[in-house]
Amino acid sequence: MLASKTIGEAKETLRRIVSYSLETGEPAPPTFLWGGPGIGKSAIIQQIVDELGMSVEDNFIDLRLTQLDPVDLRGLPRLDSDEFVRWSTPHFLPQGGEGVLFLDELNLAPGAVQNAAYQLILDRELGSYKLPERWVIISAGNRPEDRAGVNPMKSPLSNRFIHWEVETDIEDWKDWAYKNNIDKQVIGFLNFKPEMLYQFNPGESEHAFPTPRTWERVSELLEIGFTETNDIASAIGLEAAREFQSYISMRNELPDPQEILEGKDIVPERPDILHVIVTTLIEKARHQQGYEERLIEYAEKLPTEFTILLIKDALRAGIPLQKTQKFTEFTQKHKETIIDTQP
Repeated sequence: MLASKTIGEAKETLRRIVSYSLETGEPAPPTFLWGGPGIGKSAIIQQIVDELGMSVEDNFIDLRLTQLDPVDLRGLPRLDSDEFVRWSTPHFLPQGGEGVLFLDELNLAPGAVQNAAYQLILDRELGSYKLPERWVIISAGNRPEDRAGVNPMKSPLSNRFIHWEVETDIEDWKDWAYKNNIDKQVIGFLNFKPEMLYQFNPGESEHAFPTPRTWERVSELLEIGFTETNDIASAIGLEAAREFQSYISMRNELPDPQEILEGKDIVPERPDILHVIVTTLIEKARHQQGYEERLIEYAEKLPTEFTILLIKDALRAGIPLQKTQKFTEFTQKHKETIIDTQP
């Protein structure tokens, strides 16, 4: 059984590994992330490169080994003299500087390609080529049970990596979702039913199912104007689309969020409607300044679960609650029930 981390924990671990190599100039241990399809393994690698101040164009190489033959990786042989043959270094391997060499879908590659990659991962060399010391090798792949057509990884290659199994987490996903302008209806629904963030069943042959990646597709479909159940089902499957549409339909029962922001204390009893109100208020307050204290005031009138939800998600969305006196009072009042109101 592999050690596991949430996607946020895995990102922080990899950030520390990459930072170590950048700061010391020492080669970092190669890392392999295991996880189901669509949970965001690949995305966090690019985020780390960006957040560490590097360029995705210059300091990030995404190498899909499934698209290579063994000779592509090792390079073509060329006659160096009458007696020697040398291997030409592939142009896509880094020649200097620093960055991340990302070997995505390594275990989907045929065994011969994995063998060709072995020396690069084990010794950081390929023939006469040497990987610069400040480049970190990170790989990712699906698990055997994910029906992804993976090929067995030989023990010597597997033993070269440190391994983490990555799991989805709604709090990590919301951190990302608010920063990337995911549709408020999607965020509200997954607040209400977090178990729907990831619903992959390897035993079924569905083409569309809920994952962090496909919920992003739902957000894109909504932005384009596709709102019918069958349209949404194209990304997440029919069952999940029906649940999402049932959630959306209750919007007709909502009080006017602007009235709440202007001071009207309306607190419905239904949890599903409260979830919609929380995300709707946050969306409005993101685009209308001056409601920071009102959000805290209204949060105090909600059941405790929704009080904390509204404050934490408002902070995630970048609403500067912490600049108000009410926020200081709020954190003092709730210090026994919450450890940290920062996202």
